[in-house]
Amino acid sequence: MSFNHIDDNNLPTMVDVSSKDISQRVAVAISHIHLPAIIANQINENGELNLKKGPVFQTAIIAGTMATKSTATLIPFCHPLLIESTKIKINSIDKNTIQVMCTVKISGKTGVEMEALTGATIAALTIYDMCKALSHEIKIKDTYLLEKSGGKRLIKDGKVCD
Repeated sequence: MSFNHIDDNNLPTMVDVSSKDISQRVAVAISHIHLPAIIANQINENGELNLKKGPVFQTAIIAGTMATKSTATLIPFCHPLLIESTKIKINSIDKNTIQVMCTVKISGKTGVEMEALTGATIAALTIYDMCKALSHEIKIKDTYLLEKSGGKRLIKDGKVCD
């Protein structure tokens, strides 16, 4: 097996995508957050959680969006990309579980999986940060790539499709 981030001299390198064709690329990542009752009970009828630090979910959406655009500065071999769309949705799955879904789109030569995963993760971390004064029993779980299209492999429902 060869690694595409290692050059002929066994040194780390960014993958050369210059010969790839531009295509529409989409990736969707999910992160689940378990909130203890002391926090979950404060989610209002509009689905927002307003605490001393401000509107938690709205702030998480902004943070996740900013994170998708900063992925290449965080992960060494990610290509800097011109993100065309980032959508973050935050929904209650049950009384104590919140789902963050981050969808990222570009027209480019490389995929946006890392950008979607980074967006979902940073949104979840923002929720944790804004709520931790109430409880440290918050658990971020099950962060994964749900869908990917536009490259060599298609991922649907978290599984590679051929």
